[in-house]
Amino acid sequence: MAEGFLPEEKIRAAAKLGDSPIDIAAVALAFAALDHPRAPLEHYIKSIAMIAEAVDARVNVLGGRPLSENLAASLGRAIAGDLGYKGDAATYDDLQNANLIRVIDRRKGLPVTLGILYIHAARAQGWRAEGLNFPNHFLIRVWIHGRAAVLDPFNNGRLIQAEALHDLVQQITRGQSDLSPGATQAVTDRHVVLRLQNNIKLRLLQNEKFDGALKVLARMLLLAPDHKQLVQEAGVVNARLGNLRAAVSLLRDYLGSDAGSPTDRRETARLLQSLELRLN
Repeated sequence: MAEGFLPEEKIRAAAKLGDSPIDIAAVALAFAALDHPRAPLEHYIKSIAMIAEAVDARVNVLGGRPLSENLAASLGRAIAGDLGYKGDAATYDDLQNANLIRVIDRRKGLPVTLGILYIHAARAQGWRAEGLNFPNHFLIRVWIHGRAAVLDPFNNGRLIQAEALHDLVQQITRGQSDLSPGATQAVTDRHVVLRLQNNIKLRLLQNEKFDGALKVLARMLLLAPDHKQLVQEAGVVNARLGNLRAAVSLLRDYLGSDAGSPTDRRETARLLQSLELRLN
């Protein structure tokens, strides 16, 4: 393991920063390393650095005072074009697509995993970069010379004009949703990493792999111990596994906070009551 790179410590250190910017690629790598404890992390740290260097090379080729749009496009030309990182449309639900180690190995992944690499590379250039609260498909926004550019990391880092965002929502949701004002709001780095882990958790739950889902929730709580909704989810999964005492403790913790909607809290209280009766 890379000297000084202890995955759980890296995640806990990021948690202390709350919603402030974090070293997003390093934290995503820490999560990936928990599933690959024997992985040569020096190799993956160097691979992440090489991505930033490839973007730097593309920027230097432009020379002079290039337009901000051309600078933003250099991300896709370097990451997708030169290095071959692509969205995995063929096996989208493969859990490897949500693990940064395997994404680097395979050069393909989910929108959010690839997006983390794009954000890292953009920030290495000194540009402001952020994930967007776009529905069902992760996009990033880069600010260069005061101008914003929206990119789609899953589709070779292509630039998306503002007027095309509505069409993209329609395409992704099959005409079920329109572009809401919140869809282009920036999200925190912690939100981005949690979104990545949530992809893993949902797929495990869909396949009724509850032990694995519980492990992912525990890791998510390392990064976001203040997210009581994760505590509630962990309680529900423990209940599914028959871990009644753990479930009761977690659900009591959740209900002792002010998190959740009134409906969600009522349903959780009913579940808690049924579990308590089973313990008596």
